[in-house]
Amino acid sequence: MKEKTSSRDKVLALLESEKGRFISGEEIASDLGISRTAVWKAVNNLKKDGYMIDSVTNRGYCLSHGSDILSEAVLRGYLRDCPPLVLDVFDTVDSTNTVCLKRASDGGRRTYAAVAGGQTRGRGRRGRSFFSPDGTGLYMSILLRPSGLSADQAVKFTTIAAVAVSEAIEAVAGKTASIKWVNDIYVEGRKACGILTEASFNPEDGTLDYAVVGIGINVYEPQGGFPEDIRDRAGALAGPVNGTCTLGINRVLENGGRNRIAAEIISRFFSYLDEGFAPAASSVTDPAPRYAAEYRRRCFVIGMDVDVLKAGAEPQQAHVLGLDDECRLKVRYSDGTEETLSSGEISIQL
Repeated sequence: MKEKTSSRDKVLALLESEKGRFISGEEIASDLGISRTAVWKAVNNLKKDGYMIDSVTNRGYCLSHGSDILSEAVLRGYLRDCPPLVLDVFDTVDSTNTVCLKRASDGGRRTYAAVAGGQTRGRGRRGRSFFSPDGTGLYMSILLRPSGLSADQAVKFTTIAAVAVSEAIEAVAGKTASIKWVNDIYVEGRKACGILTEASFNPEDGTLDYAVVGIGINVYEPQGGFPEDIRDRAGALAGPVNGTCTLGINRVLENGGRNRIAAEIISRFFSYLDEGFAPAASSVTDPAPRYAAEYRRRCFVIGMDVDVLKAGAEPQQAHVLGLDDECRLKVRYSDGTEETLSSGEISIQL
């Protein structure tokens, strides 16, 4: 069984690297050092799993440009400079955050990521549901167990993730991504991604026990469009997927699809993480962390009028003055008082 799984993953990785091009069974067998029979079995297993692979006599096999199925083997192939990571890839789960929270409560100590192509009970901020259709989005959560962090420091996970997601979107989709403080990513004026960080703290000293950073991205526009209640503000990185080898190619699919996006996010997130939690700068002349400067550059609410939303309170009108080096939002209320917000939510005044 182990050998079959290995052959399947090898064939998938090769077809993925040559997506849209026919490769003969003989060439695949030679390149991978396996038999033609093993190639045939691997292709059939991949087709059963939902991969769109065209088989043509005298031409070989072609993985369709419209095929974008999440795969641990393909995803790991795109990872770079990443710490040891336990990774689970699912077709559909109730919520990737829930998967990570359960793992944390069960005592899992290693850095862990759950990635899924759909969620049945996706969650957003303030208990809202998060639209998570199967097959068109990317839903992922990362479980972290840093030590000695306070609640104020934990908010950095969200801002670091926002920068990582924005850069991943631009690398794969080729579209500019901007940030609405504190956790929403916008593409072409519409929300394409939301981030939800959940954490547990040690009751004795108030330091962080673990954190789960959840990310949901609308990668492809659903067939028929978004539901009515979010249609006026939701957006996607690309249009609906076309399932042929030669037609309907878009940049997301050409550049590795959802596996590549997930890998880019994970790689970039961890590249910023050590810097984000380095000891405080020794001098006021030391520059802000790279992620903070990048977050500030992308944050489009600076200079805008907003409503500040706090739990259990009426919305407060405010003007956004800017961001500090910790990515906290500096606002001035209508009565002239000023506040620096480390967490919360804002609504843009129209």
